[in-house]
Amino acid sequence: MSAADPRPLEIFIPYWGDPDRLYATVASILAQDDPGWTLTVVDDCYPDPSVAEHFAGEQDPRIRYERNSTNLGIAGNWERCLGLASGEVMMFMGCDDLLEPGFVGRVRTLVEQHPEADIIQPGVRVIDDEDQPVTGLADRVKGWLRPHDAVPALHSGEDLAASLLRGNWLYWPSLVFRTERVQRFAFRRDLPIILDLALVVDMVADGCTLLIDPEVTFAYRRHSASMSGTTLTDGSRFAQDRRYFTGAAEQMRRNGWPRAARAARLRWTSRLHGITVLPDAVRQHRRAGLAQVLRHVAGR
Repeated sequence: MSAADPRPLEIFIPYWGDPDRLYATVASILAQDDPGWTLTVVDDCYPDPSVAEHFAGEQDPRIRYERNSTNLGIAGNWERCLGLASGEVMMFMGCDDLLEPGFVGRVRTLVEQHPEADIIQPGVRVIDDEDQPVTGLADRVKGWLRPHDAVPALHSGEDLAASLLRGNWLYWPSLVFRTERVQRFAFRRDLPIILDLALVVDMVADGCTLLIDPEVTFAYRRHSASMSGTTLTDGSRFAQDRRYFTGAAEQMRRNGWPRAARAARLRWTSRLHGITVLPDAVRQHRRAGLAQVLRHVAGR
């Protein structure tokens, strides 16, 4: 695709969070080497009127700001973004993540070179609250689990499903989707923490392909104050995990994928994750959460 190509990458930011982080994210998009992008910020009623005022003064015609009339929650706002998409490819970017200057150009090249790819996982580096490189346990595990392709490579079928169900090594906010493919699927509102994995697994089970690109073009911000972090010691995260993986095992069985079904039943990385949370649950004296974590670790 050339810079003048009428098929830009549609970037959606389902927004709820620190306005300054959002503005830094937008700045990283404006700094792209390839101008072939559009940005839509969908504000899920964040209680700060300055955000709307900021975008009211935005001069770049590629940037649009919309505010929901009511708070839709994570799944609802992602669905709103998905419904607004009309181009060839789109993404749900985090409101505090950053794009490297070559991200859009790289994605548009990959889309042109690999028309069979339904999802693209760009190369990712992880940063902390101060924009410094960080590699915690979760990201080290992702690195161990992720296929290590030296060049862009396609993955699909039972091998991909089993790999993702052993441990989710994707970085959701960095994923780029073929719009007409991802719009066939719905987000699981009953799984607000794991609904990203659920959607991708649904796509893979339906025959979609994933392209992994080793070139790092996306900066994912890792911080402990996220929903997935704060729901660990009270056990609610693991309850969702168990409910999802039980259903996924049955889904894989129906698909005729026994290895993927076994990976979902064992869910060993999720259970090992529970072990790492036990000390915090004990320190915080969360008896109910401790019981949930122990149940999860035991595979019950």
